[in-house]
Amino acid sequence: MSEGGASAPHAPKESMPTAPTAPAAPAVREPARTAVPEPARTSAPESSRTAAPDSARTSAPEPGRRTGPPDPALRPGAARRTGLLVTLILGGLTATPPLAMDMYLPSLPEVTRSLHAPAATVQLTLTACLAGMALGQLVVGPMSDRWGRRRPLLAGLAVYVLATVLCALAPNVEVLVAFRLAQGLAGAAGIVIARAVVRDLYDGVAMARFFSTLMLISGVAPIVAPLIGGQILRVTDWRGVFVVLTVVGVLLGAVVWTKLPETLPPAERHGGGVGEALRSMRGLLADRAFAGYMIAGGFAFAALFAYISASPFVIQEIYGASPQTFSLLFGLNSVGLVAVGQINGKVLVGRVRLDRVLAVGLTVVILAAGALLLMATGAFGEVGLAPVAAALFVLMSAMGVTLPNTQALALMRTRHNAGSASALLGTSSFLIGAVASPLVGIAGEDTAVPMAVVQLAAALVALACFVGMCRPGKEAMSGESVSAETVSAKTVSAGEES
Repeated sequence: MSEGGASAPHAPKESMPTAPTAPAAPAVREPARTAVPEPARTSAPESSRTAAPDSARTSAPEPGRRTGPPDPALRPGAARRTGLLVTLILGGLTATPPLAMDMYLPSLPEVTRSLHAPAATVQLTLTACLAGMALGQLVVGPMSDRWGRRRPLLAGLAVYVLATVLCALAPNVEVLVAFRLAQGLAGAAGIVIARAVVRDLYDGVAMARFFSTLMLISGVAPIVAPLIGGQILRVTDWRGVFVVLTVVGVLLGAVVWTKLPETLPPAERHGGGVGEALRSMRGLLADRAFAGYMIAGGFAFAALFAYISASPFVIQEIYGASPQTFSLLFGLNSVGLVAVGQINGKVLVGRVRLDRVLAVGLTVVILAAGALLLMATGAFGEVGLAPVAAALFVLMSAMGVTLPNTQALALMRTRHNAGSASALLGTSSFLIGAVASPLVGIAGEDTAVPMAVVQLAAALVALACFVGMCRPGKEAMSGESVSAETVSAKTVSAGEES
């Protein structure tokens, strides 16, 4: 009943009895924010930003990311519908890059034959798209802080649609690589601005839960994308994949244009730009443990991207599977990644120290990559598709605890500049992963040895950086970092310090 009846005119009346010290600090944000307990967040009536826990929301919110009381910033009457709409829009934005990458995977062998290009060169189309997504985050993120969320996002979607159309019309592989780079640069807008919009609208536990929902959506995208790509190839060629991606981009742009409001008020914007972000990142890199988690996560992602780049050729060309069979196997592996990730978030976190879970995950990746290398070199004799697919499934499933925990442990190292830390983690992972792509095709299409070597080497480097730079076990991380509530408290503390 409180959800339906709470509205802005009544919010000050509810909050006044619970904040006897409010008259003493009517215009001071920081004391009001630091003194407010989680069950009932209050502030002075003049601020018009009083909020009750998960029920009473103000009618004129000012959802600043680091100034003012943490507030989910959704009105109670429309909370559910608006929340669902925002979730679908932001989920679409975070799913667009995986769609652009993974829907294209089943067509890689056909692109090789159609454009008369070697496999290593065709795999550069993946590298270019990934590198574009990495670099684009460094540019679009500061742009959205300066000009708001809508304009950079709509501009990015427009460029994404144009680049995708040009990919469909590419006459040779060199032109395709160039337009895939542009597609990745533009697609980065969806990744970085989706996170920023969540930060604008939510805080605390609500923000953590919303991010979990987005992670689930982005995890489903790699499952369905190759399946869709495989079915597209049944009725058309590889250019049809980009036609479908163009339609998806147009529809998403139309929904953003008509339904997603601006979430960053002009008063909350700043003109720091890229220079300020780079200075913050330089300070983060001075933290050895943060750098260790960042490098470990980047090389773990490189092992993942080696699988993404090489598996179409390994499964289809070496083991003779059809594009549809490859899509099913790829989807199954993505299911394993999502399932283990959910187990990590719902079962392991809060019960087992994150550094221990990460160590186990990296060890499993190393064992799976070692088994793949032995099979690829013929140590077990002639093996069929089933053992290789099983090893890839184990490797991919272990990524469900490896990738999220490296990011979580890294972000716990900073009490401010969380946005810069997130951008640095994402950019480094994409760049390191982009380097792995051409390496897996260096020996041609007839052997899986390069893929297994890259995966094993990347996993070993990740484990070495984790052990040598992060020194797991030296710090008692479990008591301060495993719960969503603690992460939320640290996020509020980060805002206070900055």
